Amino acid sequence: MSTDGQPHILAIGGGTFVPNDRYGLSPSPLLRYALDLTGQDRPRVCFLPTALGDGAEHIARGYAALSTLDAEVSHLALFPMPNIADMRSHLLSQDLIYVFGGSVANLLALWRLHGLDRILREAWEQGVVLAGQSAGALCWHVGGNTDSFGPELRPLTDGLGFLPYSCGVHYDSEPQRRPLLQRSVAEGTLPAGYAADEGVGLHYVGTELVQAISYRAEGRAYRVRPDGEGAVEETVIEPRMLAGA
Repeated sequence: MSTDGQPHILAIGGGTFVPNDRYGLSPSPLLRYALDLTGQDRPRVCFLPTALGDGAEHIARGYAALSTLDAEVSHLALFPMPNIADMRSHLLSQDLIYVFGGSVANLLALWRLHGLDRILREAWEQGVVLAGQSAGALCWHVGGNTDSFGPELRPLTDGLGFLPYSCGVHYDSEPQRRPLLQRSVAEGTLPAGYAADEGVGLHYVGTELVQAISYRAEGRAYRVRPDGEGAVEETVIEPRMLAGA
């Protein structure tokens, strides 16, 4: 839980983890930033691999990567049944909840089925830091675009809506992302919002974007909003470079 008691969300466009020959994946400076937001010397971190179908290999990789941090790590899986009896108590006792990428549509359906949408809002309002990459970034917003339904991206408009914006992820690495988000915002399918390149995170306090952060010199964030003439205005947000980048 953040020591300042405020609700924090770190929405990451991509690049939470970087390849590592020994562990498979290592935390990037973005994840270390999320840990720092808790203000705890040894934070309690729970990761949710729902968007990856709670696959055993993904859970193992999550533990391997997060074990390199000075943190008390756990996970919450929903397949074949919840692995934690009292999900609410467990999540409310955490300092950081991290959500892996994958299928945001499946993630939202399962969370709602199990009541996690309500629990996560309660956790956020009580100061538990929420973070995630790709699907784990998009889910906190009103919507964005997703490959949950196939290789051709489609708009998703039923996110949790903790943040009243659209969200663009993998903005500089997947060619369908930018034009679809711009078109969706221009047409009013999605509200105005923010987008992040690979290696870039969007840090919100409450519902206000306070800064973008990055460990890539070329990484950028963007404000995307209608221009009033049927198109969009896209404004570059220069991120703060993180130590260890």
